[in-house]
Amino acid sequence: MKITNSILLVLLLLLVTSCDKKRVFDEYKSVGKSWHKDSIVTFELPKLDPKKMYNLYVNIRDNDDYPFNNLFLIVSLEQPNKKIKVDTLEYQMTNPDGTLLGDGFTDIKESKLFYKDKVSFTQKGIYKIHIKHAVRQTGKIAGVASLDGVSDVGFRIESVE
Repeated sequence: MKITNSILLVLLLLLVTSCDKKRVFDEYKSVGKSWHKDSIVTFELPKLDPKKMYNLYVNIRDNDDYPFNNLFLIVSLEQPNKKIKVDTLEYQMTNPDGTLLGDGFTDIKESKLFYKDKVSFTQKGIYKIHIKHAVRQTGKIAGVASLDGVSDVGFRIESVE
């Protein structure tokens, strides 16, 4: 019986990993039940082949407590030479009826949000990604102090080939 369970586990792992051949890096960090405006989520990227091209994604796990239609993010790519490229991004997070976009069977949805395509990492050293939210209520200058409904922020790298 133990051998059968072991074989099934190995087959299941092979199936899961073989379905995602383009994945090079995929990591999540929890922000709790809400994401504070001063909380910056940072990912240290693995060493990547400088001859290959990669597509980059921000992943968000949210739930029905998310009160907005859109999500505004400030994403910074820190290069080994300490040069930082900053992008302000906007993503639609809900359907017109208010239901969350994304994948998932429960009230928790996972959204894979496009960030950059065909990026190469040619410098030697450590690259880092820094992500923070920049959500504001309509007509208000100050950002939303605590963004309810977001539980995890992730970053994903896929090989173009």
